[in-house]
Amino acid sequence: MMNMFLPRHERHDASIPTTDGHPSATSISQRRSAGGAALSSLGLALALTLTAAAPTPVHAARGPGEIADVADQVVDAVVNISATTTEQVRNFRTPGDSQNTPFDDLFDDFFNRKRQGQGDAPQPPRMRKSNSLGSGFVVDPSGVVITNNHVVGEATDIEVIFTDGSKLKAEVVGKDAKIDLAVLRVKPDKPLKAVKFGDSEKMRIGQWVMAVGNPFGLGGSVTAGIISARHRNIDSGSYDDYLQTDAAINRGNSGGPLFNLEGEVIGINTAILSPTGGSIGIGFAIPSNLARPVLDQLTQFGEVRRGWLGVQIQNVDESIAETLGLGKARGALVAGVDDRGPAKPAGIKKGDVIVKFNGDEVKESRDLPRMVAATPVGKAVEVVVIRDGKETPVNVTLGRLQDEKVAALTPPQNDTTALKKALGLDLSPLTDDLRRRYSIKDGVKGAVITGVDPNSTAADKRLQPGDVIVEIGQQPVSSPSDVAKLLDNLKKDGKKSALLYVANAQGDMRYVALSME
Repeated sequence: MMNMFLPRHERHDASIPTTDGHPSATSISQRRSAGGAALSSLGLALALTLTAAAPTPVHAARGPGEIADVADQVVDAVVNISATTTEQVRNFRTPGDSQNTPFDDLFDDFFNRKRQGQGDAPQPPRMRKSNSLGSGFVVDPSGVVITNNHVVGEATDIEVIFTDGSKLKAEVVGKDAKIDLAVLRVKPDKPLKAVKFGDSEKMRIGQWVMAVGNPFGLGGSVTAGIISARHRNIDSGSYDDYLQTDAAINRGNSGGPLFNLEGEVIGINTAILSPTGGSIGIGFAIPSNLARPVLDQLTQFGEVRRGWLGVQIQNVDESIAETLGLGKARGALVAGVDDRGPAKPAGIKKGDVIVKFNGDEVKESRDLPRMVAATPVGKAVEVVVIRDGKETPVNVTLGRLQDEKVAALTPPQNDTTALKKALGLDLSPLTDDLRRRYSIKDGVKGAVITGVDPNSTAADKRLQPGDVIVEIGQQPVSSPSDVAKLLDNLKKDGKKSALLYVANAQGDMRYVALSME
């Protein structure tokens, strides 16, 4: 029996031979009746079968053929980054001991004192060098190189290694930990091969892409795949908006480019999801459209100057959307307004839902910080909010975001469930005794929560004794009777949920929607 093995995607149906390798019954009958002619026919049939089963070109199965052409065009612009960091080694440990304990400083002092007691001078700290390898790419022939911030870190010595083996020392022009980008500069003797950025917003799910980098120190490695998803949030920061790809990305690929088939950089490879440390086909790249404004500012100023609105926001779930009459969950709910920020004088208020910013729709709360940060400082923008069920435009001139002004994004709340009793809360007037018991700030006023039904949605929403209900339905409350009255009014209006504005003991505010059914 002869078996013919082909890749599964290259196998073809054939009448001869059958699955067991023998000629079909039809062929045998024809051979008996036609004698030698049947043998000739069989030979012709076999020839046709072998022709039909000929393998298709490999590139047709694995991707478009022009990937090789793209690789030829761009590979010389992709570089390896070697970053060396010098760090102090603990004196009391041996060079091979890499463990750190809470007693490190204590042991250092002890051994230093012991040496001094024996007449020995204090030993100078021993220094150790550690190296990390990553990837990068040239965007300017004069010597501008892009990589990830985490590739260079706090390195004291950075070297850029090119495909021909040549090496150049690099200096850091600027870096940004929030987006994880860094701009380096080298001084070449002649213009370098450089690549250009493309438009990441034009990339569609399923389109072919190519990654080039230095995985595991294997410089110049090319892998291909597709865009698996867009706008991925991997909880790495406030500005997550990653492209997901199944092109193989491994350790050492960080900072390398993700190309479209035009040879344009549409992403910067940054992270992988892997239980093993190796590629399992889930990699993430910073989109070029998100990276370019940051890189331009790093190149120009050596730092990033982000816009600042001055609001605290939280997600809008279905319950909150129902209480505010939004129709569906959308936008970013303003849970607080910074007294020093530009939003307050512009007229933005807590309880507003921001649904548009500078002409772009805010689909969910995490969209807003990215939009604001990408807008130039001092620019006047129109912000559309929903207030009292109506869309209201507000003009705001953005300030500059400082590190201490990073707006907090209140964690999303869990879905509501039916309550066993009204709201699932025990309430009390906010007396001086309760204020002292729960350490509630003086400026906080309302009805204090003294108990929470553990089986209620209030417990699911992390309400706890010591929290103070300041408003219900955007109406202020000062006692449990106010709460009961406002709940009755909401029920009469056909509302199924109540929107509570709640302060914790520290005075931090948030909105919580609770079912009244």
